[in-house]
Amino acid sequence: MSKTFSGIAAGGTPELFECEPVKWMLCRLNSTLREAGLLSVNGQSGQEIELVLVEPADLAALNLAGLRAPASASESYSLRIDAKEHGGRRITIAATDDRGYAYAIGDIEGRVHSDGFEGLVPGFEDSQKPAVPLRGIQRNFSSIHEDGLWFHDRQFWAEYLDHLAAQRFNRFHLALGMQYNYGTGWESRTATDNYLVFAYPFLLDVPGYQVRAEGVSKEERDRNMEALAFIARETKRRGMSFQLGLWNHAYDFGYDSKHWYPILGISPEIHAGYSAAAVKLLLERVPEIEGITFRVHHEGGVHEEGHEVFWGKVFDAISSVGRPIEVDMHAKGVDQALVDAAAKPNIRTMISAKYWAEHMGLAYHQLSIRQHERNPLNFAGKDASVTGVTDGARRFTRYGYADYLSEDRATDVIYRMWPGTQKLLLWGDPALARGFGQFATFGGSRGLEFCEPLTFKGRRGTGEPGRRDPYVRDDLRLGVHDWKKYRYTYALWGQHLYNPECDTAVWQRVLREDYGDAYPHFEVALAHLSRVLPLVTVVHGVSGANNFYSPEMYVDLPISAWKLSMHYAWDTPQPGTWEGVSPFDPELFYGIGEYVDAALSGKLQPKYTPLEVASWIDGMVSEGVTALAEIEKCRLADNPQAQRTIIDLQIIVQLGRFFSSKFRAAVEYAFFRRTGSVDYLQESARLLKNAHAAYASIPTLANGIYQEDIAFGVGLSDRGSWSDRIMAMREDLHLLNMELTEARNNSGTKPASQVTHRMERWQAEASFVPCPPFMRGDPLTVILHSSDPSISGSVLRYRHVNHAEDFDCLEMERAGDGFVAVIPGEYTSSSYPIMFFAEVRRDGEPPVFIPALNNTFSNQPYVVVHSSKTQLSDIVL
Repeated sequence: MSKTFSGIAAGGTPELFECEPVKWMLCRLNSTLREAGLLSVNGQSGQEIELVLVEPADLAALNLAGLRAPASASESYSLRIDAKEHGGRRITIAATDDRGYAYAIGDIEGRVHSDGFEGLVPGFEDSQKPAVPLRGIQRNFSSIHEDGLWFHDRQFWAEYLDHLAAQRFNRFHLALGMQYNYGTGWESRTATDNYLVFAYPFLLDVPGYQVRAEGVSKEERDRNMEALAFIARETKRRGMSFQLGLWNHAYDFGYDSKHWYPILGISPEIHAGYSAAAVKLLLERVPEIEGITFRVHHEGGVHEEGHEVFWGKVFDAISSVGRPIEVDMHAKGVDQALVDAAAKPNIRTMISAKYWAEHMGLAYHQLSIRQHERNPLNFAGKDASVTGVTDGARRFTRYGYADYLSEDRATDVIYRMWPGTQKLLLWGDPALARGFGQFATFGGSRGLEFCEPLTFKGRRGTGEPGRRDPYVRDDLRLGVHDWKKYRYTYALWGQHLYNPECDTAVWQRVLREDYGDAYPHFEVALAHLSRVLPLVTVVHGVSGANNFYSPEMYVDLPISAWKLSMHYAWDTPQPGTWEGVSPFDPELFYGIGEYVDAALSGKLQPKYTPLEVASWIDGMVSEGVTALAEIEKCRLADNPQAQRTIIDLQIIVQLGRFFSSKFRAAVEYAFFRRTGSVDYLQESARLLKNAHAAYASIPTLANGIYQEDIAFGVGLSDRGSWSDRIMAMREDLHLLNMELTEARNNSGTKPASQVTHRMERWQAEASFVPCPPFMRGDPLTVILHSSDPSISGSVLRYRHVNHAEDFDCLEMERAGDGFVAVIPGEYTSSSYPIMFFAEVRRDGEPPVFIPALNNTFSNQPYVVVHSSKTQLSDIVL
């Protein structure tokens, strides 16, 4: 049976056209066809397009259309384009569910949008299935002044959600209260703008309780609730699940916190009961809420001693709603008591772990976490009832996947990419995006959720009306639609999570829309320069907290030991200089001091060195500068998005030059500290001067473009501009020069030691033979294949996929064309997968890693093997 859908001839199974996501995408297709002149106002066209939707079980229809059945996974589809008489097209689609049909129609819409009717090539066929089951975007409400506008703007939501769904995200998370941490000293004392922080009284009047937010009228509260319900409905209508983040249950941040909206009628005695009743009422009022995210450790407002009692009441209330609800517990501090408390009917439990602390790093999951994250704090003389779990035995859950990836776990796991690395500047690297798609299911997890750009803008009372948009130049401002600057970022993330090997044309469509014929040069420049800050983040781990560390607007850590800096003292051990900074992955990368000690001893490990990192950054910058030179030849003065992008790329170029020079300067200074050679100190001062000159050029690029105070909070790293950071850098260089003068007077001209730096690695021709799943309790044989006779030996490094553990090692034995090691059965008798890599030796050279990082820094430098007993689905080996 055929019918007409606004000018599109529709055939197949009529019911499929009535599904909300399908109707939404059909409207988009119809609009695109009209814009392309393929449909006239009355729905007639000389080039008829017939869309046939069939069910996978309808084998006769599939055979008639010559269409392969789609994969069995949800959100999968198959489509085929055939020619019709008079030049028309018949497009046949089969899919596993509503989203699958919507994605397939979206594929057609994208082709028409890009290439018109010529995009519908007869004979084309395709089958797609998702690589990552959960693909999420998180948007935060952090400021009543800066976020209230978009929260209530219906047009904003229509365009924003359209773009997310079109990029194949399937979960949208609206986070409330994430901007404040309860019970952590000065952060609590700055709790002022508490709008929607303890969210319930801003949304609901809960029968039996007299809890309200002072200054919020009934009309305002009802308007907030209407907005939330609208957002949830519109999210679901586009085929995405709606996740509500209730990150804070703290209603009072302390006697010296000047709350703008004090919460009245609440007390410790009724806190749990009120919260349980409120969350139940909220879920009943908004049936489109499919999941709730809770911060269940002390920063969410609930003391950790006996925390399962409070949360148990909340979970009971959620269970009683009577429909399936996903309960996502932010991973930090989650213990077995909380997991047990959430094990209720109608609740699907999930733990959401941080991907690279509170930042964006490289695509792989860090081999190890820093010892600082593993050492419990000393509670002597302190009350451990508030933070005893997260700061005690389970402190290692802060910044990674911790011990949550047991194959026998009763909970799902996802990862969350936090917003510390690039909050403001445009990001766009297809290679890293592809890596995120490949490794988002690491350890059998369900997927990845990104905190979007501008997350936390205006938090902790720093928001001001009209200041959400960070631009001051009128032609660059986007107002409430500031997200449009990052359309390409969303496209790369979403499309590569669905299919890491997606056709380049899919995400290039956004580039072409934004940059016209100049898009290939922007693609190259963004790809190379977007690797700079994620790499810096991984190697220069001054703080895991996003509110203490942002490499894009870097608060200076000195090189000179003569300068005292306390800004990073919480996360950077003594000496409080670059020398003492640990990488976020200390298994793969050297810290400055650690590297210099190894170089002087002549005992370099395979770890990547700070000088190699500096060289890599130089290469990224060089490629970016070349592409920018091509962009300058294009006529783009009237393209605001091109101008925004050019400015951001120019800033990243200077940041890259700053960090590469500073890595080198720090190495030279560390050599001076150990040898006393003035030559090292002199070179350090020269390099540091170059670094500071690069950074000092950024205000010239940004002044008059960006606001002078770009506020993401009240701390030193959270606000201000690039120019604010320069004086501290000058002090560091001044003290370094004073130190140089003194060293010359005291030491004369003692020459530098003869040290051979590793700048280029030898290429080991070796690779691991794929391992099948292992039997728990049986030995696991690992084979490294190599026909390279220069390899003299190899060590296997292995551990369970558990960040609480250290790596073990085995000397591999030569066997035929390679090396063999056997991991003993006692080790495999665990419920955890096993990960491993090799350190390969050659006479006269430092050892190297197998597998090594690739030239786009987007691969996984280790191998993961699961057991044959795993019950987890969708595991990517």
